[in-house]
Amino acid sequence: MSTQPEQQTWTVDVEPDARTLDEIDLQSFDVRHVAKFVVAFAIGAFFFLLPVPWQGEFTVPFDIVVSRITATFPDAVGVYSMAIIVAGGLLTTVAELDDRGAIDVSVDASYWESSTVFWALRVAGLLLAPVMFLKVGPGWLHGPNTGQFMWSTLVYSVGVIIPIGAIFITIFVELGGLEFVGTLARPLMRPLFKLPGRAALDSLASWVGSYSVGLYVTRNVFERGGYHKRDVFTIATCFSTVSIGFVGVVAATLNMLDLFPVIFLAYFLCVAICGVILVRIPPISNVPEEYIDEPDPERPFEGSGFDYLRFAVNEAVEKAEEGETFLEAAWRGFVDGFKLTSLILGTILAVGLAATLLSAHTPVFDYLGAPLVPVVGALGIPNAETVAPATIVGITEMYVPVLLVTETAPKARFFIAVLSVSQLIFFSSVGPMVMDMFSDVPVRFRDLVALFAMRTVILVPVIAAMTHAVAALGLL
Repeated sequence: MSTQPEQQTWTVDVEPDARTLDEIDLQSFDVRHVAKFVVAFAIGAFFFLLPVPWQGEFTVPFDIVVSRITATFPDAVGVYSMAIIVAGGLLTTVAELDDRGAIDVSVDASYWESSTVFWALRVAGLLLAPVMFLKVGPGWLHGPNTGQFMWSTLVYSVGVIIPIGAIFITIFVELGGLEFVGTLARPLMRPLFKLPGRAALDSLASWVGSYSVGLYVTRNVFERGGYHKRDVFTIATCFSTVSIGFVGVVAATLNMLDLFPVIFLAYFLCVAICGVILVRIPPISNVPEEYIDEPDPERPFEGSGFDYLRFAVNEAVEKAEEGETFLEAAWRGFVDGFKLTSLILGTILAVGLAATLLSAHTPVFDYLGAPLVPVVGALGIPNAETVAPATIVGITEMYVPVLLVTETAPKARFFIAVLSVSQLIFFSSVGPMVMDMFSDVPVRFRDLVALFAMRTVILVPVIAAMTHAVAALGLL
């Protein structure tokens, strides 16, 4: 076992009193700093938020860039993915052997130090990456819903998403965007979800970009003392959402693209409902409010909507004045994103491949779903024998339940469309990513399984009611 020193933590014992706008010294900023914030905000908003028509649908430029890279240069992305997974496994091995005194390296490799479990998973990823890239081994390993899906879809996407997303999200965050969005979101985030307002940006990054980008933002803020451990646990398990674009993919797969706005609204409400409930009960409520760096909590603020806007602009421009240049922020974001990708991509491959193979080639989830058949039937959802296992199998990969119900009745398809994207926790990607990125929280396997089960218990009756309401409106 590793003998890493115990991590130093900080706590905030007394929350400071709330301020009003009159108590804040509003700055008189140079027009250059105002322009710096405005341009950075516009770049981020354009890349992550602006809907543009693309191949008959609306999506955001970020999704277009990632899709174009993976579709146009699949071989290059494959070589890159294999190389970065192998590098991550080797660097972790070097770091762990150095930490154990087995070897002595002259460079600081502490970034890649890990627990024994994740060391093993990264080495497993190192061994699997050439196998998946070269497509050697038995055919069942490379099936369209198992190895091929994991390698050509998830690994390729995450490997490209994080470095590119990190460039633009770092520009946005470091030059005032975090302060602006966070300040405006305070009246909503704290009372509903017990989170600082700045957490709204993490969630927004997930909604419009990818949970990978949202988790990158969370890690970045956590390391600087902006979040304590409970904040991180809450964001990672309740707000690392499936992107809007992927909800569209789900709707299209189930031949329900005409109902996309309804599915998305139901999904949004489900995430909010689960968040409100789960932050107030274990395991989330048991996580300590400890910081891993000098605490920088948000100081409470009171005022009118216009006061919040003025305060938000003040905070944002002040941050832009202190922040890096555009090129410095972009380069640091790219490097940080690249390092993070090397850290987690092998883990995602190893755990995700095991999860999808378990789902595709064993009856485990049929057995687990059997007790839910009468429950689903009692809630009035048709095709209960097919829908019940689909409510459970989503823990392996959120897209698998969708594939199981493509031939079922409209009510069943709508039910699973909303449920699959609302469960959030799945072990083809999000689960291992969260555990690896936030081992210092820590986020444990058993907690993720428990939260998946709790989300499912909350969501099944809620989405069943939504399904009947949509049907009553004549939409199903």
